Amino acid sequence: MALQLEGTAWIFGDDINTDLILPGAAFLLPVEEQVKYCFSANRPGWIDEMQPGDIVVAGRNFGLGSARPIGNVFARLGVAGIVAASFNGLGLRNCVNYGIHVLPCPDAGRIVSDGDRISVDWQAGTVRNLSRDGEAFGKPVPQALLDIAEAGGVIPVLQAEGLLEAAENA
Repeated sequence: MALQLEGTAWIFGDDINTDLILPGAAFLLPVEEQVKYCFSANRPGWIDEMQPGDIVVAGRNFGLGSARPIGNVFARLGVAGIVAASFNGLGLRNCVNYGIHVLPCPDAGRIVSDGDRISVDWQAGTVRNLSRDGEAFGKPVPQALLDIAEAGGVIPVLQAEGLLEAAENA
């Protein structure tokens, strides 16, 4: 992953909780099956439309709720990152822990519409709309979290530092 990415934007509103991202009925399924249900409660068919490299743009309080592995689902779908007006702390860390870049950016929703091509500089905190004029400025997460996301998540970081052995069947 790179600290500057382009992708198609998918717009979601405020208070997108972990139940909307990964519904309870899917939670106990194998991970390969869980991804089929991502956003199925509020945006049925989204996984059939999105493409790897796409970027979720959401409103306030993204990722509130339980500690469901939303970051793992996003990573398996190939979501490049999440830009939101604000994040719930647990949702933010869950995404970073699985290698998903995040950017708190309150004005992104004002300059981006569904389907726009956008460019996000996760380190500088900028979102540029490539489909039409517009730029928004957010507050990048600390460098340590950028490094974790860039490395692919917490597990690869711990393995690289010799603190965790690689699983045999990983």
